[in-house]
Amino acid sequence: MGDAIKPEGLTNVLYHLFLNGGPGMIPVVFLSVVALLIFLERIIVISHARKLDPLLLTRLREYILAGHIESAFNLCHSENTPCSRMIEKGISNLGRSIEEVSAIIKNAGNMEISKLEKGLPVLASVVGGAPMLGILATVLALIQAFYEMANSEKMIDMPLLATFVYQALVTTVAGLIVGIVAYFAYNILVASVERVIFHLEAATCDFLEILNEPAH
Repeated sequence: MGDAIKPEGLTNVLYHLFLNGGPGMIPVVFLSVVALLIFLERIIVISHARKLDPLLLTRLREYILAGHIESAFNLCHSENTPCSRMIEKGISNLGRSIEEVSAIIKNAGNMEISKLEKGLPVLASVVGGAPMLGILATVLALIQAFYEMANSEKMIDMPLLATFVYQALVTTVAGLIVGIVAYFAYNILVASVERVIFHLEAATCDFLEILNEPAH
C-alpha cells in the first residue's frame, strides 16, 4: 500500500484544488466558512443551555412552598439559563391562575427555543445551496471551455479540454463536500436543540406540580 497522506500533504492538496477550481470556488468556500462559524457558535450556546443545576427545582420548591417568592425569583435570575429564565417568567406571574401561568411559561419557552434555533435556517440553506453553486460553477466553466474551442480555428487540444473539465469538476466536488458536512452539522444541532426542548418541557411540568402543592 502507498504511504499515508501527511497533514501537510493534505493541506497542499486542498490548496491546489482551491487554486484550480477557479472563481466558482469563492462562493463555495464562503459558504463553508459561514457553516463552520454557525456550527461552532450554536454548539457553544446550546451546550450552555443544557447546563442546569440538578437541585434548582428542589430549591425552588422549598422557597415557593415556604412563601419566599423573591428568593425563588433571584435563584432563577442567577442561573441565567433558558430553563431558569422560563421558570422566572412563571414566578413573576404567580397569583394568576395555573392555566395563565402555564401559558406564560410556554410562551417564554418558545422564545428560548427560537433563540436556540437562530442560524439553523442559514445552515440549512448551505446544505442545499453549496452543491447547487458548485454544479452551477461547473456548468458555466464547461460552457466557457466549449465556447472557446468552438471559436478556435485550431484543432481541439485534448489535454487542454481535460484541464478545463478537471477545473470545472473541482467546484462540484467542493460543493458536495460542503453540503454533506453542513448536513451532518445541521442534524447534530437539531438533535441538540430537541434535547434542550425535552428538558424545558420536563422542567415546566415539575414547576407546575410545585404550584399545585399545598403551601406549608
